Amino acid sequence: MTLLTDLQPGERGTIHSWVSDEPPARLLEFGLLPGTEIELVRYAPLGDPIDIRIRGFHLSIRKSEAILIRLESVTTG
Repeated sequence: MTLLTDLQPGERGTIHSWVSDEPPARLLEFGLLPGTEIELVRYAPLGDPIDIRIRGFHLSIRKSEAILIRLESVTTG
């Protein structure tokens, strides 16, 4: 398993699970659900927030939220 924060820009993975038992409801509402493909687009200049592409749209999330997301099937480009 890999955490979302371990990815480099351009890498993709599939959401496998959450580190915590109760993921932030805000992220679930945005569609960050197990089985969903996610791509890390870029980090902000100071490393926070993180820009991701999910379900065809861009989303910026906090690094403290991204570290809770476990990924599987990580690929480049």
